[in-house]
Amino acid sequence: MSLLEVRGLEAFYGGSQALFGVDFAIAEGELVALMGRNGMGKTTTVRSITRMLRTTRGEIRFDGADLTVLPSFRAARLGIGLAPEGRRCFAGLTVSENLMASARPGPWTVETATALFPRLGERMGQTAATLSGGEQQMLAIARALMTNPRLLILDEATEGLAPVVRQEIWAAIARLKQGGQSILVIDKAFSELRAVADRCVILARGQSVWSGMPHQLTPEIETEMLGV
Repeated sequence: MSLLEVRGLEAFYGGSQALFGVDFAIAEGELVALMGRNGMGKTTTVRSITRMLRTTRGEIRFDGADLTVLPSFRAARLGIGLAPEGRRCFAGLTVSENLMASARPGPWTVETATALFPRLGERMGQTAATLSGGEQQMLAIARALMTNPRLLILDEATEGLAPVVRQEIWAAIARLKQGGQSILVIDKAFSELRAVADRCVILARGQSVWSGMPHQLTPEIETEMLGV
């Protein structure tokens, strides 16, 4: 059985429909890349899975549990950790306080999180507002890991970051995958996604339009569906 199953997902913002049929699944230990041009429904899909957007139809199951009947905090407690688009760190709290605010029992602790991102270990007493954009992204990922999730969702994992910082984050994602972490990642860095993803799912106009292995993602598909 898949860890996460999304079937026929439709989503609405008021009277406007944003998703028209999203379908994919994630197995234990699998890294799935959710891809598509801007405005195609990727973040709305994440918001639907995490129940931050409740106006949905279709099926969303996590380890067999029906997420559509749960509020967001209960979905999180089942084991879904999110590093959201825009990072959204607690600006006035220190790095240490940001990490402890989301901590739940499990293998991910302040020590293991800062081992993954050593820069954070050097800045434990700094407030999040004083960090660079890349450091804030590391903090957002580490904060999500501190919930000890069964599924880690990374929405725009490296968007707008300097190349050297992006490399650090992709290296950390590769380490997480090697450690057996189930991951759903959204990013526009196609070459990096190819290197780590087990499967890719492409959305267009709020629908799943392609799914396959990274090596099956041909230049023709990229041009037609991703605008590459």
